[in-house]
Amino acid sequence: MHMAEPVIQLKNITKQFPGVLANDDISLEIKKGEVFAIVGENGAGKSTLMKIMYGLYKPTSGDVYIKGEKVQNFKPKTAIDKGIGMVHQHFMLVPSFTIAQNVVLGREIKKNGIFINEKEAIESTKRISEEYGLKVDPKIPVELVSVGVQQRVEILKTLYRGADILILDEPTAVLTPQETEELFVVIRKLVKEMGKTIIIITHKLNEVLAISDRVAVMRAGRLIGVNKTEEVDERILSEMMVGKEVLFDQLSKEDSQGERLIKVEDLKARDKRGFMALNGVSFEVRAGEVLGVAGIEGNGQTELIEAISGMIPVESGNIEILNINTTKLNPYEIRKVGVSHIAEDRMHTGLNTKATIMDNILMGSQHSETFAKKGIHLKQNVVRAFSKKLIQKFDIRTASENVKVENLSGGNMQKVVIAREFSFDSKVLLISQPTRGVDIGAIEFIHEEIIKKRNEGCGIILVSAELDEIFRLSDRIITMYDGKITGEFAAGEIDKSEVGYYMTGNRGRKVNHDEEIKY
Repeated sequence: MHMAEPVIQLKNITKQFPGVLANDDISLEIKKGEVFAIVGENGAGKSTLMKIMYGLYKPTSGDVYIKGEKVQNFKPKTAIDKGIGMVHQHFMLVPSFTIAQNVVLGREIKKNGIFINEKEAIESTKRISEEYGLKVDPKIPVELVSVGVQQRVEILKTLYRGADILILDEPTAVLTPQETEELFVVIRKLVKEMGKTIIIITHKLNEVLAISDRVAVMRAGRLIGVNKTEEVDERILSEMMVGKEVLFDQLSKEDSQGERLIKVEDLKARDKRGFMALNGVSFEVRAGEVLGVAGIEGNGQTELIEAISGMIPVESGNIEILNINTTKLNPYEIRKVGVSHIAEDRMHTGLNTKATIMDNILMGSQHSETFAKKGIHLKQNVVRAFSKKLIQKFDIRTASENVKVENLSGGNMQKVVIAREFSFDSKVLLISQPTRGVDIGAIEFIHEEIIKKRNEGCGIILVSAELDEIFRLSDRIITMYDGKITGEFAAGEIDKSEVGYYMTGNRGRKVNHDEEIKY
């Protein structure tokens, strides 16, 4: 039976980086015409393994066979020549080029040896997009289309180069539920009708169950097992990933809504490029409430948190926190009003990676009477004991409080930020992407801590690209599109697919895909 023919065989693959064994003696076979998922927490070694298949890394030891031939020369050109295409998590497109120019990039048809034959590029793109059911308009510049369409362009690019094995790295990380569904339709068509083989790297288990034929689970560089997808469920997979039972139980939320803590009126602010990122945003948050902000990245959610926390200037409108007008205050003054901020970009704004865990935990409290005599001389033993207590409480995996933050994993860095921000007794918490790049065990812990704060009567604004997280934690949800609020719902009033319509600016109107979509 032709299904069983392996198109990729990995035999005893080991990849050693300085101080890290990224892949530890991995052997597996991927068959022609299947959707093969690879799951694992961050740092499990999934991406390293893919990069070996795609020729970006050479294994320290072990062999790779593509379509029965042993790979001698590890570089992407070898992989592409053998029919492997890779769609990276961060797209490799030229924004100012049209879709057609991006599709043929590097394989352009030249006219008289100089000019790119634009007409030919458009024709090729049209032909291939119709053949594979990936609808695009070849003449539109990439910078004007949605992320979902950009991903289609990436897939078309690999198909144009003749790929019959596609590696998709975290393909749904930036997509709405609708776009994810559309991607899955395309994947099924590519496999069932076109006989392609698709490898998906992801950490979203519900999607693995929805789309794959077989699933491999990795943990700490090792292959834990390969199963037929129909024989596993989310619980089995997450236990394999984490190495212990993970119970995403209902979080116990107490009814405790009290007085208004945050009031935002007609807020307008510009992003770093000078574009209007917030265009008349108004809402309130009460004590004991989590307000979830859902939106596709780049629609003003980041700037909303930055404006409230004083990191970017407000052009017009008003912000009141704990009945104090904070519109014109700087981040330090806003913090003193009683605001904690978990920034989206932990590497640049949340942490000083060159400093120790202890120094990072102290940031913002170094002048308080608790930790410093007369606000100047640090009480070293008090600071050390406090750091140790938080390291234990927040399960930060480290040898000691004196380890530099840059030596921690992404998940542990995030725990340092959360430990610090939650240790201030702030009534208001601004939380952006709290579990990005964090493993399943830590996600559960962080969610519990957020709900604890809510139950203590804090007012919380939560921005997250993970809809599951928004639905799990929020009491109310607002959707944002293009700097405006497009919808507001109590948590139980709406489901994920409906939220997707509001996130694309349709205000609940389902798009008829035959209509022309205005970009």
